[in-house]
Amino acid sequence: QVQLVESGGGLVQPGGSLRLSCAASGSVFGIATRGWFRQAPGKERESVAAISWSGGNTYYADSVKGRFTISRDNAKNTLYLQMNSLEPEDTAVYYCSYTDLDSHSYWGPGTKVTVSS
Repeated sequence: QVQLVESGGGLVQPGGSLRLSCAASGSVFGIATRGWFRQAPGKERESVAAISWSGGNTYYADSVKGRFTISRDNAKNTLYLQMNSLEPEDTAVYYCSYTDLDSHSYWGPGTKVTVSS
C-alpha cells in the first residue's frame, strides 16, 4: 500500500508559479510510474505529467509543455510539479498518482490550484 499526500496548492495570479509536492509513505516497491493529474470544475480528470521511476522518461500534456516540470526525489519519496507561467485554464484540483507494475494506481486527496487576478 502507498499513501500519497499533495501540498503546495493555492491562489496565484496569472503568470505566477507554484511548486506542488507529493509525499509518499508505505511501500513503493514495484512502483513503475508517477504522475500528476488535474480536474477542473465540470471537466474530467486529465493527465498533466508523468515520470518513470528512474526519471529517464517523462510525459507532458501539450497544454503544459514548456511551462511545467515534473521531478522526483527517490530518497525523500517525494514527487514534484513545478508550474510556471500559470494561466487561468490551469485552475483545478491537482492529484498525484503512483502506478505499480500491475497497473494498480494509488491516489492522493488532491491540492487545489486557483489562477486568478
